[in-house]
Amino acid sequence: MTVDWSALDRELDTWQEAGLTLPLWWRDDDAIDRTPPLDLLSELSAHLNLPVHLAIIPKDAQTGLVEHMRSTPQLIPVVHGWAHQSHAPAGEKKSEFGAHRPIDDRLDEAEAGLRRLKELFGSSLRPMFVPPWNRIAPDMLPWLAGLGYAALSTFTPRSQSKAAPGLVQINTHLDPISWKDSRSLLPEDELIRQVTQHLKDRRQGRADVREPYGILTHHLIHNAAIWTFTEALIARLMAGPAVAWTYDERTS
Repeated sequence: MTVDWSALDRELDTWQEAGLTLPLWWRDDDAIDRTPPLDLLSELSAHLNLPVHLAIIPKDAQTGLVEHMRSTPQLIPVVHGWAHQSHAPAGEKKSEFGAHRPIDDRLDEAEAGLRRLKELFGSSLRPMFVPPWNRIAPDMLPWLAGLGYAALSTFTPRSQSKAAPGLVQINTHLDPISWKDSRSLLPEDELIRQVTQHLKDRRQGRADVREPYGILTHHLIHNAAIWTFTEALIARLMAGPAVAWTYDERTS
């Protein structure tokens, strides 16, 4: 079946005719070690010339991942919670940093995650907190900057540029995986509609055009369809108004 990209192509043409640029970033979650899927992600990132912010689970991070990333500068380490363990009661949506535990316990784990990845990755680590399942209780936000974080990343367009004083919000916006059923690729026409609407909302002032547009992936569970669509979409965006964006707390 041929994928119909025409609606997105028209929107991208409109952006270019208006002289607009799209800061584009890529976040991939749940890294622990070097694996064949991570090698594929690394190769695709280099091919597309778009770095990947790799959200690493601190508690389980392995030395093989550290060694691989030393020679793979397009992979940028960020902090993915602590253990990727849900503490939500049965029947509630999964969350490691929801309001189900004392705040001191949650803050201790967030601080431990940053500390451990700093020990492993040194100055290459970016102080961005990515809560597992993109969920975090609001009572944590005022404290994250004091722990050493400078950015928070979840999912869906941000409502404001700062999540709290000293903490910039930089979200992701498109996830190609159908989590509720097949865990394969969502229908391609649905994904294309989503991206097109996201860009139209930005262009017409309904969304923050300054926020980098984020692609969210999970390399460990990708099948061929997810890899193929992700590559095709990013290549299309990069051929149009998109410019590669990477997080640097000094300029955010």
